[in-house]
Amino acid sequence: MPSQPEARSATEAVEAERVIFICDTCGIVLTGPLRQLSSVPEAPYYEWWEAEEMGPSPATLPLGCYAIETEPCGPPLVVTEVPGPAYPRHGSMHNADGRPLVSQGPRGNIVINPDDARGLELRHASPACCGATPDGGMNQLCACGTLVATLCSDCCLPYELHLAPDRVRAVRV
Repeated sequence: MPSQPEARSATEAVEAERVIFICDTCGIVLTGPLRQLSSVPEAPYYEWWEAEEMGPSPATLPLGCYAIETEPCGPPLVVTEVPGPAYPRHGSMHNADGRPLVSQGPRGNIVINPDDARGLELRHASPACCGATPDGGMNQLCACGTLVATLCSDCCLPYELHLAPDRVRAVRV
């Protein structure tokens, strides 16, 4: 049986190999070197309503790491009979008629700490009190003008950036 320091948790790196993510359209580097985690960690608990200053919650992923989202994430949101989180690590949402909504967006997004991103520009973020929400879909532009990611940075949501797997490429470093 491994000793405590040798034991691996779900948030530890799957392997020591590091990658950077680049825009698939133009090749611009979008992240610093990142190592893969075996799964997306649970978002840290954060009492945003009691914060002295409004702003993003603590990041879901540690700096220098990424993980692959296995659940649907992002629009479209559709009515469901079984209530649950609208997005992974997000509370429930309801339509105007009070019916629960869930994501039928893409799977396989690459989730990173937003502070690991480089050179992205916020575009058409869904309205929120102090940050971006994923409700309007991709909201991060590469310098070449390609939408490549969705930032989630409002105070009441997990602080994370979802790179679109069909718009970015991993390159070993």
